Formats: sequence, C-alpha cells, structure tokens
Amino acid sequence: MEWKIIMRFIHLLLPALACLISLSTQAENRVTIETDMGNMTFEFFPDEAPKTVANFQRLAQTGWYEGKAFYRVVKGHVIQAGSMDENNEPTVVAEFNSHPHIKGALGLARDEDPNSGSTEFYICDAARPHLDGRYTVFGQLVEGEAVLDAIANVAVTEKWYGDDKKIAFHEPQKPVLIKAVRLH
Repeated sequence: MEWKIIMRFIHLLLPALACLISLSTQAENRVTIETDMGNMTFEFFPDEAPKTVANFQRLAQTGWYEGKAFYRVVKGHVIQAGSMDENNEPTVVAEFNSHPHIKGALGLARDEDPNSGSTEFYICDAARPHLDGRYTVFGQLVEGEAVLDAIANVAVTEKWYGDDKKIAFHEPQKPVLIKAVRLH
C-alpha cells in the first residue's frame, strides 16, 4: 500500500519538476544590462553561439562590464560597449549563424580578424543585413526597446578612425554607463 502511495506522489510530482527545470533553464538563458538610462533584457542563443555566450556570461559574472560605457553610438546602426583598450581577456572563435542582424540583435564586436572578438559587444539599432554571416549574433533584445532607442538618440561627437576614415565611432557627449550586467 505504501509503495502505491509513493509511486502516485512521484507520478504527480514529475510534471511539476519538469516545469521547474524548464523555467530554470530558460531563466539562465537571459541577461539584463542595467544602464544609467534604463534596463535592456536579452535572450541568449547558446545553441548557435555557445563559446560567445559562455564568454559573455563569464565576463558578466566577474563584473567586467560594470562601469564601462557605450562608447560608440551610431543612430540607425549600432550602440557598442565594452572596452576599446587592450586587455588580457581571451578572444573567441567566430560562431557565425543564421540569426539576422535585426533591431535588438546582440553581437560580438571584433576587428578585421573574424576570430578577434573578446569583450566588446554591440546592439543593433536597426536591421543591418550587411553584417549577417560576418559577425556573431549571440542574443536578441526581449525587453527594453525604449532604452535602446533612448541610447541610440543621445547627442554624439563624430569621430572617424582607420586609414581611410571609414569607421564611425560616434562618441556620446554624455557617457552612457553600464551599472550592472545580471544573468538570470
């Protein structure tokens, strides 16, 4: 008799445990970037960009992004954060995938070498199909589009880099700071 009661209890409990595990897995697949202009939440793409997601999560867990700024804001293109300075963080092998560069796409910034991405990330302010297959998209904005819009609309000072002066690093006149990056 006791055996039947235990089995019935387990049978009733299993769906609830499966639901909790599913919610837990889904929750760990998100990140909220808290800025001084508000919060933006993204869902990661760990199946398509596992090394990039793991690298970003590692940096977030160590507090690496706290106090960093969105140093590049190009309206209609991207907002970019991280550090342009040299650092000792490892680079990540490019994980090009089928996720498009649409508004709110979270991507790994890099230089000309496809495998040079490390700490810098960007968020598309608009669809940028010319970047598809050339940069790693590792997440998508799911909450906070108004914050993305607000950051994309800050006043900037135009700065052009490169030998041919074709790289726009429009710098916000008032820094847009990252207060925290929370995984959940």
